Amino acid sequence: MRTPLSYVLLCLGAALLAVVLGGAARAQEAPAPFPPVAPVTSMSQPAEPRASAGPSELEAGPLEAALNGDQSSSAMKVALGLTLLSLIPGLLLTATCFARILIVLGFLRVGLQVPNLPPTQVLVGLAFFLTLMAMQPTLDPIQKDALEPFVADEIGVKEALTRAEKPWRAYLLEHTRRRSLDSFVELAAVEVSAPEDVPLRVLVPAFVVSELTTAFEMGAAILIPFLVIDLVVASVLLSMNMIMLPPATVSVPAKVLLFVSIDGWQVIAGTLVKSAL
Repeated sequence: MRTPLSYVLLCLGAALLAVVLGGAARAQEAPAPFPPVAPVTSMSQPAEPRASAGPSELEAGPLEAALNGDQSSSAMKVALGLTLLSLIPGLLLTATCFARILIVLGFLRVGLQVPNLPPTQVLVGLAFFLTLMAMQPTLDPIQKDALEPFVADEIGVKEALTRAEKPWRAYLLEHTRRRSLDSFVELAAVEVSAPEDVPLRVLVPAFVVSELTTAFEMGAAILIPFLVIDLVVASVLLSMNMIMLPPATVSVPAKVLLFVSIDGWQVIAGTLVKSAL
C-alpha cells in the first residue's frame, strides 16, 4: 500500500510526463504558413522630398509660439492650469483678504474663550467664501478680459497674464498702506515715479504687512468688549467672596449670550466683507 506522499509524487510525475509528451507532439506538427508579405518598392525610386521648415518655425519653438498666441495647444493649457493650481494657495494667502478675515475670526474665538468652537475647518471655509464675496469686483474683470478670451484661443498666455494683472494690482494698491509701501520700496532699493510702477515682488509683501496690521487692529477692537465682561465678572465674584469659583465659568456663557443677542456673526461677516471691498 502506497503512502500518501508517494501517491502525490506519482501524480506529479505523471502530469509532468504528459506535458512533455504533448510539447513533443506539437513540435512535430507542420508549421503554419507565414502571412503574405507586401511587395517592397524599389530602392532606386527617389523619395519624395520633405518640405523644409520655415524660418519662423525654426526661430520660435512651441513654447514661445504658445506664449505669443500663435498656437494654444491643449497640452500648454493643461500645463498652465496645473501651474496655476499649485500657486492658488500662495495667492490666496498673500494676494487676497483671506489672511485678514481668518485672523479676525481667530481673534473672535479667543475673545469668546472657546478655542475649539467653531472648528478650524469651519472658520477656514467661512473665510474662503467671504474672500470670494469681497474679491468679486476684482475677479469679474479678470474672468471677462483675461480668462474667457484665453480659453477661447483669442489671446496668448502673456496677454492673458497682462490683462489679469491690472485689476489685481489695483486691488493691492488700494488696500496697501502708503507707509508699508514706501518702506518696502526702500528695502528693495527700487526707484519708482508712481505707486502704479511698483513691481509685484515689492507690492505683495507690503500688502501682506498692511493686511496683518489691519487684522490685528480689528482683532483688538473685538477683544475689548470681551475684556470688559471678564473684568466685570471677576469684580462681582470677588465682591461676593466667591473666590473658589473660576471667573470663566460665568464669563463664557455671558459672552456667548451677548454675542448671539446682537447677531454677532452677521455683524462680523458684514464688517469683514465691507472692509475688504
